[in-house]
Amino acid sequence: MEEKNIQHDCSRGCQVERTHMGDLQCTMDYSCSKLATFDWMEEFRDVQCDNLFEVRFKNTHKGFFKNDSDIFLKIGDIVAVEATTGHDIGFISLAGPLVLKQMKRHKINPETYEFKKIYRKAKLLDLEKWQEAIAREHQVVIRSRQIAASEGLQMKIGDVEFQGDGTKAIFYYIADERVDFRRLIKLFASEFCIRIEMRQFGARQEAGLIGGQGVCGQELCCSRWMADFTSVTTQAARIQDLSLNPQKLAGQCSKLKCCIDYETPVYMNAQKDIPAVSQPIETEDGPVYLVKTDVLKGTMWFSYEQNSMTNMIPVQAVRVKEMIRDNSQGKKVPPLREKPKNNGEQNGFRSAAGEESITRFDNRTKNKRRKNNLKKNGPQKQ
Repeated sequence: MEEKNIQHDCSRGCQVERTHMGDLQCTMDYSCSKLATFDWMEEFRDVQCDNLFEVRFKNTHKGFFKNDSDIFLKIGDIVAVEATTGHDIGFISLAGPLVLKQMKRHKINPETYEFKKIYRKAKLLDLEKWQEAIAREHQVVIRSRQIAASEGLQMKIGDVEFQGDGTKAIFYYIADERVDFRRLIKLFASEFCIRIEMRQFGARQEAGLIGGQGVCGQELCCSRWMADFTSVTTQAARIQDLSLNPQKLAGQCSKLKCCIDYETPVYMNAQKDIPAVSQPIETEDGPVYLVKTDVLKGTMWFSYEQNSMTNMIPVQAVRVKEMIRDNSQGKKVPPLREKPKNNGEQNGFRSAAGEESITRFDNRTKNKRRKNNLKKNGPQKQ
Protein backbone atom coordinates (compact mmCIF):
# COMPACT_ATOMS: atom_id res chain seq x y z
CA MET A 1 0.00 0.00 0.00
CA GLU A 2 1.20 3.50 -0.80
CA GLU A 3 1.89 5.73 2.16
CA LYS A 4 -0.17 8.92 2.10
CA ASN A 5 1.67 12.18 2.66
CA ILE A 6 -0.73 13.73 5.20
CA GLN A 7 0.19 16.65 7.43
CA HIS A 8 -1.89 17.65 10.46
CA ASP A 9 -2.25 21.36 11.15
CA CYS A 10 -3.74 21.46 14.65
CA SER A 11 -3.55 25.25 14.84
CA ARG A 12 -6.17 25.44 12.08
CA GLY A 13 -7.81 22.05 12.61
CA CYS A 14 -7.15 20.62 9.16
CA GLN A 15 -5.39 17.84 7.31
CA VAL A 16 -3.26 18.66 4.27
CA GLU A 17 -2.57 15.93 1.70
CA ARG A 18 -0.58 16.04 -1.53
CA THR A 19 -1.93 13.51 -4.02
CA HIS A 20 0.23 11.45 -6.39
CA MET A 21 -0.88 13.82 -9.18
CA GLY A 22 0.54 16.78 -7.26
CA ASP A 23 -2.82 18.25 -6.29
CA LEU A 24 -3.37 19.72 -2.84
CA GLN A 25 -6.29 18.51 -0.73
CA CYS A 26 -7.32 20.10 2.56
CA THR A 27 -10.00 18.67 4.84
CA MET A 28 -11.26 19.73 8.23
CA ASP A 29 -10.00 17.66 11.16
CA TYR A 30 -12.69 17.65 13.87
CA SER A 31 -10.38 16.04 16.44
CA CYS A 32 -8.23 19.17 16.88
CA SER A 33 -10.63 22.06 16.53
CA LYS A 34 -10.22 24.74 19.20
CA LEU A 35 -13.37 26.37 20.58
CA ALA A 36 -15.42 23.73 18.76
CA THR A 37 -19.20 23.84 19.20
CA PHE A 38 -21.56 20.87 19.05
CA ASP A 39 -24.44 21.76 16.73
CA TRP A 40 -27.41 20.56 18.79
CA MET A 41 -29.77 22.58 16.53
CA GLU A 42 -28.65 20.86 13.33
CA GLU A 43 -32.13 19.53 12.51
CA PHE A 44 -33.80 22.92 12.99
CA ARG A 45 -34.04 25.46 10.20
CA ASP A 46 -34.51 29.20 10.36
CA VAL A 47 -34.83 31.30 7.20
CA GLN A 48 -33.31 34.26 9.06
CA CYS A 49 -29.94 32.52 9.47
CA ASP A 50 -29.80 30.24 6.41
CA ASN A 51 -27.01 32.34 4.92
CA LEU A 52 -25.09 33.00 8.17
CA PHE A 53 -21.94 31.02 8.89
CA GLU A 54 -19.17 30.97 11.47
CA VAL A 55 -15.72 30.66 9.87
CA ARG A 56 -12.67 29.51 11.77
CA PHE A 57 -9.14 30.66 10.99
CA LYS A 58 -5.99 30.01 13.04
CA ASN A 59 -6.29 28.82 16.66
CA THR A 60 -9.19 30.61 18.37
CA HIS A 61 -9.66 33.28 15.66
CA LYS A 62 -13.22 33.08 14.34
CA GLY A 63 -15.60 35.38 12.49
CA PHE A 64 -19.22 35.59 11.30
CA PHE A 65 -19.91 35.87 7.55
CA LYS A 66 -22.85 36.01 5.18
CA ASN A 67 -23.37 33.97 2.03
CA ASP A 68 -24.91 36.49 -0.39
CA SER A 69 -24.03 34.40 -3.48
CA ASP A 70 -26.39 31.55 -2.49
CA ILE A 71 -23.60 28.98 -2.82
CA PHE A 72 -24.39 25.63 -1.24
CA LEU A 73 -22.15 25.46 1.84
CA LYS A 74 -21.87 23.07 4.75
CA ILE A 75 -19.75 22.64 7.85
CA GLY A 76 -16.19 21.65 6.94
CA ASP A 77 -16.03 23.50 3.61
CA ILE A 78 -12.99 25.68 2.95
CA VAL A 79 -14.08 29.12 1.77
CA ALA A 80 -12.53 32.37 0.58
CA VAL A 81 -14.00 35.23 2.60
CA GLU A 82 -13.84 39.01 2.53
CA ALA A 83 -11.02 40.66 4.46
CA THR A 84 -10.04 44.29 5.05
CA THR A 85 -7.67 44.02 2.12
CA GLY A 86 -7.79 41.02 -0.21
CA HIS A 87 -9.32 37.76 0.96
CA ASP A 88 -8.77 35.18 3.67
CA ILE A 89 -9.17 31.40 3.79
CA GLY A 90 -10.94 29.52 6.57
CA PHE A 91 -13.16 26.58 7.48
CA ILE A 92 -16.90 26.79 8.05
CA SER A 93 -17.22 25.66 11.66
CA LEU A 94 -20.88 26.44 12.35
CA ALA A 95 -24.08 26.98 10.35
CA GLY A 96 -27.78 27.43 11.00
CA PRO A 97 -29.65 28.82 14.03
CA LEU A 98 -26.75 28.15 16.40
CA VAL A 99 -24.82 30.97 14.69
CA LEU A 100 -27.27 33.47 16.20
CA LYS A 101 -26.78 31.88 19.62
CA GLN A 102 -23.02 32.24 19.28
CA MET A 103 -23.37 35.88 18.25
CA LYS A 104 -25.55 36.52 21.29
CA ARG A 105 -22.92 34.85 23.47
CA HIS A 106 -20.29 37.25 22.09
CA LYS A 107 -22.70 40.18 22.59
CA ILE A 108 -23.07 40.86 18.85
CA ASN A 109 -26.37 42.21 17.55
CA PRO A 110 -27.19 40.53 14.17
CA GLU A 111 -29.37 43.47 13.13
CA THR A 112 -26.59 46.07 13.41
CA TYR A 113 -23.54 43.87 12.73
CA GLU A 114 -21.87 44.38 9.36
CA PHE A 115 -21.36 40.88 7.99
CA LYS A 116 -18.48 40.34 5.61
CA LYS A 117 -19.10 38.23 2.52
CA ILE A 118 -18.21 34.68 1.61
CA TYR A 119 -16.83 34.91 -1.92
CA ARG A 120 -16.60 31.27 -2.99
CA LYS A 121 -15.39 27.83 -2.10
CA ALA A 122 -11.60 27.80 -2.05
CA LYS A 123 -10.06 26.72 -5.35
CA LEU A 124 -6.80 24.87 -5.84
CA LEU A 125 -4.93 28.12 -6.48
CA ASP A 126 -6.34 29.57 -3.25
CA LEU A 127 -5.18 26.52 -1.29
CA GLU A 128 -1.68 26.71 -2.78
CA LYS A 129 -1.26 30.37 -1.78
CA TRP A 130 -2.73 29.62 1.64
CA GLN A 131 -0.26 26.82 2.34
CA GLU A 132 2.66 28.93 1.09
CA ALA A 133 1.70 31.67 3.53
CA ILE A 134 1.35 29.17 6.39
CA ALA A 135 4.81 27.78 5.66
CA ARG A 136 6.32 31.23 6.29
CA GLU A 137 4.79 31.69 9.75
CA HIS A 138 7.37 29.84 11.84
CA GLN A 139 10.38 31.71 10.44
CA VAL A 140 8.53 35.03 10.67
CA VAL A 141 7.81 34.46 14.38
CA ILE A 142 11.49 33.81 15.13
CA ARG A 143 12.72 36.76 13.09
CA SER A 144 10.09 39.15 14.50
CA ARG A 145 11.13 38.30 18.05
CA GLN A 146 14.74 39.05 17.19
CA ILE A 147 13.80 42.44 15.73
CA ALA A 148 11.64 43.33 18.76
CA ALA A 149 14.48 42.37 21.13
CA SER A 150 16.99 44.47 19.18
CA GLU A 151 14.67 47.48 19.51
CA GLY A 152 14.54 46.98 23.29
CA LEU A 153 10.74 46.84 23.42
CA GLN A 154 9.12 45.32 26.53
CA MET A 155 6.82 42.98 24.64
CA LYS A 156 6.54 39.35 23.67
CA ILE A 157 5.37 38.24 20.24
CA GLY A 158 3.33 35.12 20.87
CA ASP A 159 2.08 34.14 17.43
CA VAL A 160 1.80 35.24 13.79
CA GLU A 161 -1.18 34.53 11.54
CA PHE A 162 -0.90 35.07 7.79
CA GLN A 163 -3.91 36.02 5.74
CA GLY A 164 -5.04 33.45 3.18
CA ASP A 165 -3.76 35.42 0.20
CA GLY A 166 -0.37 36.03 1.86
CA THR A 167 -0.59 39.84 1.67
CA LYS A 168 -1.09 40.54 5.38
CA ALA A 169 0.00 39.13 8.73
CA ILE A 170 -1.44 39.57 12.25
CA PHE A 171 1.17 39.71 15.02
CA TYR A 172 -0.21 38.75 18.44
CA TYR A 173 1.82 40.22 21.29
CA ILE A 174 1.77 40.47 25.10
CA ALA A 175 2.86 43.59 26.96
CA ASP A 176 2.29 44.74 30.53
CA GLU A 177 2.58 48.40 29.60
CA ARG A 178 1.80 50.52 26.58
CA VAL A 179 4.27 49.90 23.76
CA ASP A 180 5.12 52.35 20.97
CA PHE A 181 5.64 49.98 18.05
CA ARG A 182 5.31 52.45 15.15
CA ARG A 183 8.95 51.98 14.24
CA LEU A 184 8.60 48.22 14.74
CA ILE A 185 5.77 48.05 12.18
CA LYS A 186 7.97 49.79 9.59
CA LEU A 187 10.80 47.32 10.27
CA PHE A 188 8.41 44.35 9.94
CA ALA A 189 6.92 45.70 6.71
CA SER A 190 10.34 46.20 5.11
CA GLU A 191 11.62 42.82 6.37
CA PHE A 192 8.63 40.64 5.40
CA CYS A 193 7.13 42.73 2.56
CA ILE A 194 3.57 42.39 3.84
CA ARG A 195 0.93 44.51 5.56
CA ILE A 196 1.21 44.40 9.34
CA GLU A 197 -1.51 44.32 12.00
CA MET A 198 -0.66 44.23 15.73
CA ARG A 199 -3.12 42.69 18.19
CA GLN A 200 -2.56 42.66 21.93
CA PHE A 201 -3.77 39.72 23.98
CA GLY A 202 -3.30 38.48 27.52
CA ALA A 203 -1.62 35.48 29.08
CA ARG A 204 -4.92 33.58 29.25
CA GLN A 205 -5.54 34.08 25.53
CA GLU A 206 -2.00 32.92 24.81
CA ALA A 207 -2.63 29.69 26.73
CA GLY A 208 -5.75 29.20 24.60
CA LEU A 209 -3.76 29.68 21.41
CA ILE A 210 -1.05 27.22 22.45
CA GLY A 211 -3.42 24.68 24.00
CA GLY A 212 -2.56 21.78 26.27
CA GLN A 213 -3.99 19.72 29.12
CA GLY A 214 -4.86 20.86 32.61
CA VAL A 215 -4.37 19.06 35.92
CA CYS A 216 -7.83 17.52 35.45
CA GLY A 217 -6.52 15.60 32.43
CA GLN A 218 -8.78 17.43 29.96
CA GLU A 219 -7.99 20.05 27.35
CA LEU A 220 -7.62 23.58 28.69
CA CYS A 221 -10.93 25.40 29.09
CA CYS A 222 -9.52 28.51 27.39
CA SER A 223 -8.67 26.40 24.35
CA ARG A 224 -11.79 24.22 24.35
CA TRP A 225 -14.78 26.48 25.01
CA MET A 226 -13.99 29.68 26.95
CA ALA A 227 -14.20 32.93 25.00
CA ASP A 228 -14.80 35.45 27.80
CA PHE A 229 -12.31 35.68 30.66
CA THR A 230 -13.16 37.03 34.10
CA SER A 231 -10.63 38.07 36.70
CA VAL A 232 -9.93 35.39 39.32
CA THR A 233 -8.84 36.52 42.78
CA THR A 234 -7.46 34.71 45.80
CA GLN A 235 -10.73 35.51 47.59
CA ALA A 236 -12.39 32.73 45.56
CA ALA A 237 -9.73 30.31 46.84
CA ARG A 238 -10.26 31.46 50.45
CA ILE A 239 -14.01 30.92 50.17
CA GLN A 240 -13.38 27.31 49.13
CA ASP A 241 -10.76 26.88 51.87
CA LEU A 242 -8.06 26.03 49.33
CA SER A 243 -4.38 26.09 50.14
CA LEU A 244 -2.94 29.43 48.99
CA ASN A 245 -0.04 27.75 47.24
CA PRO A 246 0.80 29.62 44.00
CA GLN A 247 2.15 26.47 42.35
CA LYS A 248 -1.16 24.66 42.87
CA LEU A 249 -3.48 27.58 42.15
CA ALA A 250 -1.74 28.82 38.97
CA GLY A 251 -2.50 27.40 35.54
CA GLN A 252 -0.31 27.12 32.47
CA CYS A 253 -0.72 30.86 31.88
CA SER A 254 0.88 31.58 35.31
CA LYS A 255 -2.42 33.17 36.38
CA LEU A 256 -4.96 31.81 38.85
CA LYS A 257 -6.90 28.92 37.32
CA CYS A 258 -10.22 29.88 35.78
CA CYS A 259 -11.84 26.77 37.26
CA ILE A 260 -11.46 28.24 40.77
CA ASP A 261 -14.44 30.46 39.96
CA TYR A 262 -16.68 27.57 38.88
CA GLU A 263 -17.63 26.34 42.36
CA THR A 264 -17.39 29.66 44.19
CA PRO A 265 -21.16 30.43 43.98
CA VAL A 266 -21.95 26.98 45.46
CA TYR A 267 -19.64 27.62 48.41
CA MET A 268 -21.03 31.12 48.93
CA ASN A 269 -24.55 29.64 49.02
CA ALA A 270 -23.53 26.96 51.51
CA GLN A 271 -21.73 29.45 53.76
CA LYS A 272 -25.02 31.21 54.48
CA ASP A 273 -25.91 28.32 56.82
CA ILE A 274 -22.52 28.32 58.57
CA PRO A 275 -22.43 30.47 61.75
CA ALA A 276 -19.48 32.78 62.38
CA VAL A 277 -17.41 31.64 65.37
CA SER A 278 -15.20 34.51 66.51
CA GLN A 279 -14.38 33.23 70.01
CA PRO A 280 -14.19 29.92 71.91
CA ILE A 281 -17.44 28.23 72.88
CA GLU A 282 -17.80 27.61 76.61
CA THR A 283 -18.72 24.06 77.59
CA GLU A 284 -19.13 22.47 81.03
CA ASP A 285 -15.66 20.93 80.83
CA GLY A 286 -13.82 23.88 79.27
CA PRO A 287 -13.70 26.05 76.14
CA VAL A 288 -13.60 24.50 72.67
CA TYR A 289 -11.94 26.10 69.66
CA LEU A 290 -12.98 25.99 65.99
CA VAL A 291 -10.34 24.14 63.95
CA LYS A 292 -11.86 23.74 60.47
CA THR A 293 -15.18 23.81 58.63
CA ASP A 294 -16.60 21.52 55.95
CA VAL A 295 -18.85 24.01 54.19
CA LEU A 296 -20.64 21.61 51.82
CA LYS A 297 -21.43 19.04 54.54
CA GLY A 298 -22.32 21.72 57.09
CA THR A 299 -19.93 20.25 59.67
CA MET A 300 -17.66 22.25 62.01
CA TRP A 301 -14.74 20.63 63.82
CA PHE A 302 -13.77 21.71 67.36
CA SER A 303 -10.90 20.87 69.68
CA TYR A 304 -10.27 21.45 73.38
CA GLU A 305 -6.69 22.48 72.54
CA GLN A 306 -6.18 25.83 70.90
CA ASN A 307 -4.41 25.83 67.48
CA SER A 308 -4.29 22.04 67.49
CA MET A 309 -5.86 19.48 65.17
CA THR A 310 -5.70 16.60 67.65
CA ASN A 311 -8.84 14.99 69.06
CA MET A 312 -11.15 16.99 66.81
CA ILE A 313 -14.89 16.64 67.44
CA PRO A 314 -17.42 17.13 64.57
CA VAL A 315 -20.50 19.24 65.29
CA GLN A 316 -23.30 20.10 62.84
CA ALA A 317 -23.75 23.78 62.01
CA VAL A 318 -27.32 23.79 63.36
CA ARG A 319 -26.04 22.60 66.74
CA VAL A 320 -23.27 25.21 66.71
CA LYS A 321 -25.89 27.97 66.30
CA GLU A 322 -27.67 26.67 69.41
CA MET A 323 -24.39 26.58 71.32
CA ILE A 324 -23.58 30.19 70.40
CA ARG A 325 -27.09 31.25 71.44
CA ASP A 326 -26.75 29.51 74.82
CA ASN A 327 -23.35 31.15 75.40
CA SER A 328 -24.81 34.59 74.62
CA GLN A 329 -27.41 33.94 77.37
CA GLY A 330 -24.66 33.08 79.85
CA LYS A 331 -25.22 29.31 79.74
CA LYS A 332 -22.55 26.68 79.26
CA VAL A 333 -23.31 23.90 76.81
CA PRO A 334 -22.89 20.19 77.63
CA PRO A 335 -19.43 18.74 76.96
CA LEU A 336 -18.71 17.67 73.38
CA ARG A 337 -16.51 14.69 74.18
CA GLU A 338 -18.09 11.50 75.46
CA LYS A 339 -17.40 10.24 78.97
CA PRO A 340 -15.19 7.10 79.19
CA LYS A 341 -17.09 3.83 79.59
CA ASN A 342 -16.88 1.63 82.67
CA ASN A 343 -14.49 -1.33 83.13
CA GLY A 344 -11.65 0.65 81.57
CA GLU A 345 -13.34 0.58 78.15
CA GLN A 346 -12.81 3.71 76.04
CA ASN A 347 -13.12 4.29 72.31
CA GLY A 348 -13.85 0.63 71.69
CA PHE A 349 -10.57 -0.62 73.30
CA ARG A 350 -10.23 -2.64 76.52
CA SER A 351 -7.16 -3.11 78.66
CA ALA A 352 -6.15 -6.74 79.23
CA ALA A 353 -3.70 -5.99 82.03
CA GLY A 354 -4.08 -8.27 85.07
CA GLU A 355 -6.63 -10.61 83.50
CA GLU A 356 -4.36 -13.66 83.48
CA SER A 357 -1.08 -14.74 85.01
CA ILE A 358 2.15 -13.92 83.21
CA THR A 359 3.06 -17.67 83.35
CA ARG A 360 -0.18 -18.76 81.63
CA PHE A 361 1.69 -20.04 78.55
CA ASP A 362 4.13 -22.29 80.47
CA ASN A 363 1.81 -25.34 80.76
CA ARG A 364 0.91 -25.10 77.07
CA THR A 365 4.60 -25.17 76.10
CA LYS A 366 5.29 -28.30 78.26
CA ASN A 367 2.32 -30.18 76.79
CA LYS A 368 3.42 -29.30 73.25
CA ARG A 369 6.97 -30.63 73.87
CA ARG A 370 5.61 -33.88 75.35
CA LYS A 371 3.45 -34.50 72.26
CA ASN A 372 6.42 -33.91 69.93
CA ASN A 373 8.54 -36.42 71.87
CA LEU A 374 5.81 -39.06 71.64
CA LYS A 375 5.67 -38.63 67.86
CA LYS A 376 9.44 -39.01 67.44
CA ASN A 377 10.34 -41.72 69.99
CA GLY A 378 7.03 -43.49 70.48
CA PRO A 379 5.58 -44.45 73.91
CA GLN A 380 8.28 -45.30 76.50
CA LYS A 381 8.04 -48.44 78.64
CA GLN A 382 7.94 -47.97 82.37
